[in-house]
Amino acid sequence: MKKNKILVIHGPNLHLLGAREPDIYGKATLEDIDRELKVRAKKNDFTIEAIQSNSESEIIEKITNTAYDFLIINPAAYTHTSVAIRDALLGVDKPVIEVHLSNIYKREEFRKKSLISDVVLGVISGLGKQSYLLALDAARDFLNKKS
Repeated sequence: MKKNKILVIHGPNLHLLGAREPDIYGKATLEDIDRELKVRAKKNDFTIEAIQSNSESEIIEKITNTAYDFLIINPAAYTHTSVAIRDALLGVDKPVIEVHLSNIYKREEFRKKSLISDVVLGVISGLGKQSYLLALDAARDFLNKKS
């Protein structure tokens, strides 16, 4: 039986987690988050590929040219600016959950608008690293229901 593959994309500046504004983003590093995701994925018998990129074009290449069954994406600042990422998501027609460490709706006005929320299955925002773990649980449930 084929293992389901989850692609996790961390957007710009998320490589600074743990050091950058810990009062907003928490103290967990990106490595901490990826490690927990991989442990949980292994327990559920699927694989994870996690990447972080500050480049919009690299994110689009990953979305459109990688084999995966489900995408978890934190587009970070591109959430509010990237029509190109939105179009890539529409172009591949894969199930996607958008995640954010902080509650984007409690932040600056410009952060309250996501250009991709209306083209994904759901959004998990404001729960720190738990946002990613909950997204992984939701992906597992979605894929199990589908098979």
